[in-house]
Amino acid sequence: MPEGDTVWNTARVLADALDGHELTRSDFRVPKLATTDLAGWRVHESASYGKHLLLRLSREPDRAYTLHSHLRMDGAWRTYRPGERWTGRPAHLIRVALHTPTAVAVGFHLHELALVPTRDERQLIGHLGPDLMGDGWDPAEAVARLAARPDRHIADALLDQRNLAGIGNLYKAEVLFLRGVNPWTEVGAVPDLPAMVDLAHRLLNSNRGRWTQTTTGSLRRGETNWVFERAGRECRRCGTRIERWTGGDHDRITYWCPRCQPVVSATPGP
Repeated sequence: MPEGDTVWNTARVLADALDGHELTRSDFRVPKLATTDLAGWRVHESASYGKHLLLRLSREPDRAYTLHSHLRMDGAWRTYRPGERWTGRPAHLIRVALHTPTAVAVGFHLHELALVPTRDERQLIGHLGPDLMGDGWDPAEAVARLAARPDRHIADALLDQRNLAGIGNLYKAEVLFLRGVNPWTEVGAVPDLPAMVDLAHRLLNSNRGRWTQTTTGSLRRGETNWVFERAGRECRRCGTRIERWTGGDHDRITYWCPRCQPVVSATPGP
């Protein structure tokens, strides 16, 4: 699932394949970039911010552009050797292919694909909160942004990328479970909000460099999560049946244990 750690890992894969190399050809399959030709441009850096990928390119003497993409729920980048078959996703989902002498990077089902001057990157990501995977992670700022709306449900607040960037449905559910907080608790009633933010930061960063997202510490199939996608099964801690509900902001799925995450505020849940 493309959450902050997955996007960070994807940026590292692209960096290994493209950083420092000159593009020999580009093939965009989206209308607004269909005529764009990046041949001759050098890939300077592959970076991530929250769930956003930023491929920074330069061409002498002073031209710098950023290819921005968002994976959302189903996007992916894959890298191949020149001449290798592009397997893994249907061809009709290809949105861009970037060729170098040693590798080809192919973007499937990408969203918000845009090419902008690097100086204008902030227009695309400037609204986001602190990046949980970034070197400039600012926990105090993340806490302040969350606390700015104390009457909001904490489940919705954690998913709001304007508060802190990188959390998706998986980490939302797991962080709330591990902190013993009901998803429909109002932010103002959450005990020790800084500890919750710190836990989110530690969980995402614990999965750097691997594709298996675990919050339990186990990498075994079926043992990686506490409550996420475990509706109807027994809680690993208390044996209570895990619940699942769809709703809230953007109709997102929520998983929780009614016993380990009791209601503590007056705002009703499902």
